[in-house]
Amino acid sequence: MADRVTVIGWDGSPLTAAARSALQAATLVAGAGHHLALPEVPERAERIRLGSVSLAARRIAGHRGTAVVLADGDPGFFGVVRTLRAPEYGLEVEVVPAVSSVAQAFARAGMPWDDAQVVVAHRRTLRRAVNVCRAHTKVAVLTSPGAGPAELGLLLEGVHRTFVICEELGTDREQVTVVTSDKAADHTWRDPNVVIVIGGPVTGAPGTGGWLAGGDADSGPRGWALPAAEYAGPFGEGETEQLRAAQLARLGPRTGDLVWDIGCGSGAFTAEAGRFGAAVIAVDRDPEACARTLATARRFGIQAQIVHGTAPHVLEDLPEPDVVRVGGGGAAVVSAVADRRPARIVTHAATRDAAELIGRDLTEHGYDVECALLQSVELDTRAWTEKERTVGFLLSGRLPVRHP
Repeated sequence: MADRVTVIGWDGSPLTAAARSALQAATLVAGAGHHLALPEVPERAERIRLGSVSLAARRIAGHRGTAVVLADGDPGFFGVVRTLRAPEYGLEVEVVPAVSSVAQAFARAGMPWDDAQVVVAHRRTLRRAVNVCRAHTKVAVLTSPGAGPAELGLLLEGVHRTFVICEELGTDREQVTVVTSDKAADHTWRDPNVVIVIGGPVTGAPGTGGWLAGGDADSGPRGWALPAAEYAGPFGEGETEQLRAAQLARLGPRTGDLVWDIGCGSGAFTAEAGRFGAAVIAVDRDPEACARTLATARRFGIQAQIVHGTAPHVLEDLPEPDVVRVGGGGAAVVSAVADRRPARIVTHAATRDAAELIGRDLTEHGYDVECALLQSVELDTRAWTEKERTVGFLLSGRLPVRHP
């Protein structure tokens, strides 16, 4: 095992005395090509081109001597430190940090970033990173080959955003470009780069600040499945707060998800799902319902995309959902949604026959189906008399996790 492992962050500025001292003593140095070309890297040291951090960690664990790992930016922020400290390698590391590439990017843009979401985009996580960009007004994306500005722009089709693209920060080839998201695919961008994605209505007064990085946990009303009085009606039969609470519990929308709200009605479910951090596409054939949903989303600070059209036809061109609420359209719409294979689907039915029809269709599509008859009775607490009674069937389908 290496006698000592030092991880040095590099942001293009001259190395600190601590970093130079560690390099002078190194018998093994790992890093990217531009790191290994630094004049401070001793000629006698074994050099490892850093591709897979896991492979490098195994080499370091078997090395007898002093090892240094060079990495761009702050290596403790979405960097190599996490992998090197994994228990299977048994490495104890010292870290000499540098300014993170995210901090550099926002500095170049002259913007604060305590209110920004920060995501990493690889090929396997690109879609989820895009969903965060859909749902939030300020996002920094740490890109990778095949999951860069062009791919982000293509997947954000239908959602207007501004990109601040920072290429090769800290080097002589550094360049900062501002383009709209629809133009990002027209260019070839150099790696590494960071993309600041900005757009949507701003919530909160400028300069007020906050206390939690990434957003304000105190924004919006307290609680979920809020009473109807919090929204502008009229409300459909599937929009009671009790049913909405059960739908939210079954779907579990979360940051990185894309939610379809089909038959959005008043916009109550769209607002609730968006408050969980998910991106939401709200669909309705009624233009007034679309207008109500847009107004509701803006009032709650939710970055929802509103689509006017009739399901299931309008669904064909929408990006792939993670979870779906079908508030209207019946079995035909549920079947079309199931064809797209979201992880979870919820809907409701007014009669048992309708519930059985939907349940059979979901089962034929490979979903595990649950159905519950929900009855709620609202009481007037002044006289403890019944004010309103609602009854309906809640159906939920969960796609089983399949292992190869």
